[in-house]
Amino acid sequence: MARPKKTTPAKTPAPAAVETAAPAVETAAPKQTAAKKPDVQKVEEIYLQAGGCEWNVSDCKDRAVAAFVAEGHKASSVKKLVMYLKPEEGKAYYVINDSENGSIDL
Repeated sequence: MARPKKTTPAKTPAPAAVETAAPAVETAAPKQTAAKKPDVQKVEEIYLQAGGCEWNVSDCKDRAVAAFVAEGHKASSVKKLVMYLKPEEGKAYYVINDSENGSIDL
């Protein structure tokens, strides 16, 4: 006797698989280190123009600190510098660390 053929039910689409939040596994690629750019030095140029003359304020600042050092102080001790530029007098007055003061010629 012949066996009866088994009928298969009609295929129904399978329900969508539920995606699980599995952590993504990254392959350990060698990290490339970017070449570091050399530090760019900050440049300040501030000019004062009055009475047909021109003065570089940054230069005046450096000369005020140099005058302070010439008085026997250390340049590294300058924590605060306040300058008053008076072109009509041709002078720059400075106060360093709220205690030491002086002047330089513009």
